[in-house]
Amino acid sequence: MKAIQISGERQMEIVSVAEQELKANEVLLRLAYVGFCGSDLNTWLGRNPMVKMPVIPGHEVGAVIEKVGADVPDILKPGMVVTCNPYTNCGKCASCRNGRVNACEHNETLGVQRNGAMREFIALPWEKVIPAGGLDPRTCALIEPMSVGFHAVNRAQVTDIDTVVVIGCGMVGMGAIVRSALRGATVIAADIDDEKLALAKEMGATYAINTKTEDVHARLQEMTGGFGPDVMIEAVGSPVTYNMAVNEVAFTGRVVCIGYAKTEVSFQTKYFVQKELDIRGSRNAQPSDFRAVIRYLEGVRSQESVVDRLISNVVSPEGAPEAMQQWSENPGKVFRILVKF
Repeated sequence: MKAIQISGERQMEIVSVAEQELKANEVLLRLAYVGFCGSDLNTWLGRNPMVKMPVIPGHEVGAVIEKVGADVPDILKPGMVVTCNPYTNCGKCASCRNGRVNACEHNETLGVQRNGAMREFIALPWEKVIPAGGLDPRTCALIEPMSVGFHAVNRAQVTDIDTVVVIGCGMVGMGAIVRSALRGATVIAADIDDEKLALAKEMGATYAINTKTEDVHARLQEMTGGFGPDVMIEAVGSPVTYNMAVNEVAFTGRVVCIGYAKTEVSFQTKYFVQKELDIRGSRNAQPSDFRAVIRYLEGVRSQESVVDRLISNVVSPEGAPEAMQQWSENPGKVFRILVKF
């Protein structure tokens, strides 16, 4: 079967791989759409330290069940539209023992530590297959990245009395904006791109700040009556935005970090103590986050313009290398690139 493989820095090709043998307790998925995410771009650029090369990328899935193996419960049937949970969990590490399987010490994400979904078919354990309700396969490819943002809002324990700043309005940041707004919080979107900020307001942000052209501190003080935001969610992964989160959050506020900074970050650690901050990491997503995203997307599926604007481009497998090149040249303008199989 046809698959996309990244074999080295800026090396992507179409390869032929053997179909997987369907085992008991597994489900064979026929891929319809698979999204490229930032980790795939970093893999292609040679900047992903976690990847095992060569690799078939892809973990943002919209698929249809082709077959089910023995002992698969009848909640999963051929023809169903589904997505998947692309993470593994060992069941033995501290995270798994504490019920936080999304942060498993030995996690292997599809398309990173193991071959992913950029292929025509993939067999997965039935527990990792998630029915997508009334969603179409194209929309399903948005579920996983949005769920990562939803999970960050859970980690921040956002409520309706909070003011939340989301730094970075990519797909993950948009998920955090949506979930915060659904919980009744006042949401402030922060990004360097005015088009993304405009869409963020359509998706639930009350205010928007262009961090490149505006005085972030002055605007936040004005918006919060001088207190600062209760929650800062960092969804970029740069030293500048990490420091912004710590510096601008209110006293006794919460800082949640999603983005990986590629270099070391220096902090004024006095703020950790003086403000008595809660600083929390947020990794991947829980099954409940996937369900929450599906419910949200079911509610807006008639608003095709919103979903369409989150999908920057749809390409064939043969068009994927060119799309990746274009993304690398202008990364700030891309939400999601989907490959249609």
